[in-house]
This record gives sequence, C-alpha cells and structure tokens, in this order.
Amino acid sequence: MVAAADSSARRFPTVLVTGFEPFGPDKLNPSWMAVQALHGRMVGDHRIVGAQLPTVFGRSVQVLRDLLHRHHPDLVVCTGQAGGRIALSLERVAINVEDARIPDNAGEQPVDTPVVPGGPAAYFSTLPIKAMLAALLEQGINAEVSQTAGTFVCNHVFYALMHELAARSDLRRTRGGFIHVPWLPGQGQPSMRLDEIVAGLKIAIECALVTVTDIRKEAGALS
Repeated sequence: MVAAADSSARRFPTVLVTGFEPFGPDKLNPSWMAVQALHGRMVGDHRIVGAQLPTVFGRSVQVLRDLLHRHHPDLVVCTGQAGGRIALSLERVAINVEDARIPDNAGEQPVDTPVVPGGPAAYFSTLPIKAMLAALLEQGINAEVSQTAGTFVCNHVFYALMHELAARSDLRRTRGGFIHVPWLPGQGQPSMRLDEIVAGLKIAIECALVTVTDIRKEAGALS
C-alpha cells in the first residue's frame, strides 16, 4: 500500500518517507503509522510523501525503486520497527547481507545471501546523523546513533536504497538513510508514544534538509 500523492505534491521538492507493513506477531507497525501521519506535511519548502513498503525481501526494493523513479526526492528517510530499542535509532551503516531470523511476510527466509550480488560490503548513511541526534536530544526526544540495522528486511531496504543512490546518475544529489523506531505502548517494552515518534521524525527531516555538513559528536558504541 502506497499513500497517494496528490497533484499538488508535484509543485514542491519532495522528501520520501517510507514505513513497513506489520510483520511477525505484530498487528501494527509504528513506522507506517508515523509515516501516515507525516504524509502531505510541509517541511520548509519540501512536501513529505509517505509510502508503505511490504515486509518482503525483494518486493520491498521493487516498490522503493518505483517510488524513487516517480518522485525523484531530494531526501529519503526509510523507517522500520525495532522492538526492544528504547530510542529513535539513526542507522549509520547498511551491510550487504540477508540473514533472516524469521520468515518475511511472503514466507521467505534468506540466510547468508547478499542484498546485491557483487555490491560493496557496506554503505554509510548520507544523512547528517550526528546533527540529527543533537536536534532530537535538544527537543527532548530519546535518540541514538545505531551501528547496525540488523539483517532482516529493514537492512535489506537500507542497503538497496544506498546502492540506488550511489548507482543512479539522476539521484546523485539525493541523500538517504534509515531510522528505526521503538514499539508503541501496548506492543512491548520499552516503547515510545506515536506522537513522539512523529515529532521526532519531523525534527530529523527538518535537520537533514538544512544541514549540508554533519557535525562531529561522540555517539559511538563499545560493543
């Protein structure tokens, strides 16, 4: 399911924001709920186009490629659910491996396969994740820089996004990356309210649009 972009969206430069359909035992996915809330909003002179990706290896990337071709966004922020995390996780690196602990929504469970055969081992986010972290913390939104997006469909989409941006000449100026969001209250613990997730994603997008060069700020991990 893709949120429909009305004709007025074509008059404005675009920020593409994606979320996933529910997967596993969950009946909802906070990433998609937040993206639905952001769809159609203006951030500066950019209009947010929100879209849902299927939680399916391969098909999710096909949908993403179609969206990139249709909208030619200036900025792409893909989001996904990471149950058990306590903060908005600004992902640093996407790796070229699929290693699914559970099947995707089509019943596929790839193990030790590449996202892109012959592709680079990894890509770094081109979002200003340190500046985004500072902006989020300043506004009281719990956030962190994450060193891994996992090896399920979220990382699959993150890697494929960065590969497309690196390979396509028409998207060379487009920046992109991935943000994981926690469970909602009632899904599990720890959790974050939907309004906080929505506000945090908007802050992150606003920061990314105005930050050309990222700041230097400690946000590493010991393990």
